[in-house]
Amino acid sequence: MKLGYHASIAKGYLSAVKEAVSIGANTFQFFSRNPRGGSARELDLEDIALYKEFASKHNIETILAHAPYTLNAGSATRATREFAKQCLEQDLKTLASFGGGVQYVFHPGSHTTLTKEESITFVIDILNSVLTNDTSVPVLLEGMSGKGSELCGIFDELTTIISGVELSDKVGVCLDSCHLYSAGYDIVNNLDGVLEDFDKIVGLDKLKAFHLNDSMTAFASKKDRHAKIGEGTIGLDAIIRIITHKKLKHLPFYLETPNEIDGYQREIEILKSVCDRVSPLQ
Repeated sequence: MKLGYHASIAKGYLSAVKEAVSIGANTFQFFSRNPRGGSARELDLEDIALYKEFASKHNIETILAHAPYTLNAGSATRATREFAKQCLEQDLKTLASFGGGVQYVFHPGSHTTLTKEESITFVIDILNSVLTNDTSVPVLLEGMSGKGSELCGIFDELTTIISGVELSDKVGVCLDSCHLYSAGYDIVNNLDGVLEDFDKIVGLDKLKAFHLNDSMTAFASKKDRHAKIGEGTIGLDAIIRIITHKKLKHLPFYLETPNEIDGYQREIEILKSVCDRVSPLQ
């Protein structure tokens, strides 16, 4: 099982991977730049090389870079869309320095004063302008909770974007347990049905990563409020069914729960101990 958490790279990638290993993680997620702004840390090729050496020794194959929350590729404002394009271009260039083993996820955005169709067209246009045949880093659209004017709270919008991208083989999806449940996909009582729907609409081959969160709010609330594993409306049993499911168990799972490092360590220990005793669903 590939299980990690959201790590800080403030002290570099080598420091982040060492911390991950120290708490029992074998992958991790990190922000590609300031999550509430746009500034990015200076590229340090020596740090990346040291990270890769340490990660290889500890069988860490893939990590996930998360774009800043301020990125809105579907915005009605041209300057906001241009910022999103610049972030994507710069982040993908930086991440290419890893030479593989890293994916990139971003929130598709919100349509605000536009129609969803207009906003989705902007997202597609930006991806088509950024992705090239030389792009080596997989770009993942995150499935959202559907709050407000948020895009991709339903599977159909994910597939509309992907099908509109010329180099669609470079685009995948990252699902989130809290987002799914809040959006109205009943992963607690009908996980198989949700996965069947996703496969029919988007395709399970496009699912490349999974955010693990419990939810503070009720089913279909359209709210995005993460809870610690086992302390929300989804519950530990449902989370276990997700990470042990035969169609999902190969994926990297990333905890985005409201925790400090010791809390992540406890959750990783709990999930690993339970999964060791659970057979994958047939």
